[in-house]
Amino acid sequence: MVDVHLTNGIWARAAVPSGASTGMEGSEYLGKGVSKAVSNVNTIIGPALVGKNPTDQTGLDNFMVQHLDGIGASKRKMCFLKLGANAILAVSLAVCKAGAAALDIPLYKHVANLAGNKKMVLPVPAFNVINGGSHAGNKLAMQAVIKKKYGQDATNVGDEGGFAPNIQENKEGLELLKTAIAKAGYTGKVVIGMDVAASEFYGSDRTYDLNFKEEFYSALCLLCLGRTMMDHRSGDQLKGVYKSFVSEYPIVSIEDPFDQDDWEHDGKLTGEIGSQVQIVGDDLLVTNPKRVEKGIKENTCNALLLKVNKIGSVTEMEREDTFIADLSVGLSTGQIKTGAPCRSERLAKYNELLRIEEELGSEAVYAGASFRASVEPY
Repeated sequence: MVDVHLTNGIWARAAVPSGASTGMEGSEYLGKGVSKAVSNVNTIIGPALVGKNPTDQTGLDNFMVQHLDGIGASKRKMCFLKLGANAILAVSLAVCKAGAAALDIPLYKHVANLAGNKKMVLPVPAFNVINGGSHAGNKLAMQAVIKKKYGQDATNVGDEGGFAPNIQENKEGLELLKTAIAKAGYTGKVVIGMDVAASEFYGSDRTYDLNFKEEFYSALCLLCLGRTMMDHRSGDQLKGVYKSFVSEYPIVSIEDPFDQDDWEHDGKLTGEIGSQVQIVGDDLLVTNPKRVEKGIKENTCNALLLKVNKIGSVTEMEREDTFIADLSVGLSTGQIKTGAPCRSERLAKYNELLRIEEELGSEAVYAGASFRASVEPY
């Protein structure tokens, strides 16, 4: 968490998240230590920013990245060798908030001005409903996508706040959602997106094991008894699975359908169903300009998941910090994905969107069904 104070008494605060997966080598507190980042902010970044203009976001971000961190733009590979992304990002977010306060305008309008965006659109929220993959203790291979009760396990919750009931396979999760949508009377109004995170079950044999979690649990319980429980699919076979899902269920978005380096099958899927379904690159692109450029050139996906914590500053681009909500409105992204509508760190973002809508009043525009192209390209 970083505070930025201006000479006129205005101040702003920003916090950056700690990832679920952290490196252990040479780190404190099981990879969660922040003493070095705090020291970098207090002794290097802070003193160097004294006297600079808080409204010059691009100038300040470039100063931190290229001058203080010492990495030229042409040499950068989305890493921060000296200061760390957590230190630079926290300061960048706080500066952006302070700049908006100095100009006496809402943060989302400040972001829009920085981006040269004249039209602001409220995003469609992509709520996480069912957790699977490494985010949950069930057998669901795909990370994120009630007809009958599932007993005590029915209220299990995954890392991202979604439910993690005792689902046995992926299609069962989709059927569960389809039934729930129909029973609630929202058929045609609520649609489904899948965050597959296929790198989680991609093997060295270049196949996808849809039963990788079952194998793990069976091995722990010593119940395999010599039986093979693998369900390996080639890239083309998995592509067929996705196409069958799209034909049977109201799916409008599939994120990371293949391994992060399986550009071939990402391209095939995008070419075959990209006109009707959003193919999102998260692990595929990692908010890295070079990978984004390759993705555009090879048409391997048609949407980018923007994560500020992967790019290190506002210009380049959880906790309870609500910046992402203002960023989404200011950039007119058309959609926002920040977990289930529960827990304070996630509700804070959704509550901020409600406040922005209230402030915009009659000028508020909701992306709705146009979430894939909420504004003309700018």
